[in-house]
Amino acid sequence: MNNETVRVLLVDDHSLFRKGVRSVLEASPGIRVVGEAGNGAEGIRLADECQPDVILMDINMPIISGLEATRQIKARNPE
Repeated sequence: MNNETVRVLLVDDHSLFRKGVRSVLEASPGIRVVGEAGNGAEGIRLADECQPDVILMDINMPIISGLEATRQIKARNPE
C-alpha cells in the first residue's frame, strides 16, 4: 500500500449532495477533495486546473451533461 493522497474532483449540480460527499470523503484518510463544480463546463475547467486522480461526475447537469464533460476531459487527458 502506498502513502499517496488520492485527489478527487466533485461535479454535481446539487450543492447539498456535493457537501455531503465531500464530508464523507474528507473523513477518509488518503483522500483529498481538490475541487467542486456545479455543471459540466465548470467540471471541465476544474479538471484542467486541478488535475485530479478521480472525478465523481453526475450525468444529468445543466450547460454540459456529465457524459459530454467526461468525453471532453478524457480527450484532453487520455492518461
